[in-house]
Amino acid sequence: MSFGQHGDEHGEPKTDKKAEVKEFIQHHLKDSYDLHFFSYTNDSGEAVHIGTPLPVILWDNGLKVFSSSKFHHGETVAEVGGDFYKLHHSKIYKVDGPDGKILEDDHHHAINEKPIDLSITKNVVMIFMVFAIMFFMFSRMAKSYKTNNSMPKGTGRLLEPIVLYVRDEIARPNIGEKHYKRYMSYLLTVFFFVWIVNLFGLTPIGMNVTNNIAITLCLALITYLITTFSGNKNYWKHIFWMPGVPWPMKIILAPIELLGTFIKPFALMIRLYANITAGHVVLMSIIGMIFLFQNWLGSGLSFLLAFVLAILELLVAALQAYIFTVLSALYFGMAVEEHDDHH
Repeated sequence: MSFGQHGDEHGEPKTDKKAEVKEFIQHHLKDSYDLHFFSYTNDSGEAVHIGTPLPVILWDNGLKVFSSSKFHHGETVAEVGGDFYKLHHSKIYKVDGPDGKILEDDHHHAINEKPIDLSITKNVVMIFMVFAIMFFMFSRMAKSYKTNNSMPKGTGRLLEPIVLYVRDEIARPNIGEKHYKRYMSYLLTVFFFVWIVNLFGLTPIGMNVTNNIAITLCLALITYLITTFSGNKNYWKHIFWMPGVPWPMKIILAPIELLGTFIKPFALMIRLYANITAGHVVLMSIIGMIFLFQNWLGSGLSFLLAFVLAILELLVAALQAYIFTVLSALYFGMAVEEHDDHH
């Protein structure tokens, strides 16, 4: 999206720089139904978008598949099989005709019928891309071990120290020597997945997967399910009937301990989502200030600050992957820990 004059969803020109900066930040943070690479304003003042549409998959009295280009970046209504659909705040709603409108309640929430959305959005494309990258890297690494006498080469030389770090500094200390191996596949997957998608979120393409709370919810839910189903009898005993505690206190503490099993993954979800979102908002705001200042000093300082913050975001990308992996390993370790009630 450019910071020049362009049209909004209704084709009305917008020249307010502050409004454009705000719209740019929201566009960068939201998921979308197409891959948007960049935009520019032509000589006639119209915005030209460069990107590629993605498949829209809806279930509305049957399966309906069509290209997101039918929406024309939210400016037109898409007709599919006699039904009409319109984009509104990055969501698809059903309207009553080619000129149908989105109706809102007193709280400005859309009240139109909403079909079940199974579309391939840009975040879904990013997830597929990251898994393809990870599969390629680790398959090449595994192959190099087989063909090079158990010695890594190429990409394996870069990945091996990271894998060993996750094993020796995260899995073993937090889970224990006896049980850590069965959790290594998940810990490595979640570490590299979060790290790579965070790095892609810093690119101009703007695919911020962990900026979507639904994604962080799924990651936290997987950690919760693994912790819950791998918990031994000691784990559940210390939740529902803690040894060494008077029985009246056990009745009081049991619901609190049980609630804690839900709070831990919830904290995982919010921590990852909030840190990544906050970092992108601040970075995009500072970049937007470059276009708001009308002098070289203000724009120069904003550019310098944005550059420093972008370097810091590279550290945050790895740090958030590390924190998520460490806390997941810690929860797994608590679930399989073998307690000695006599001590």
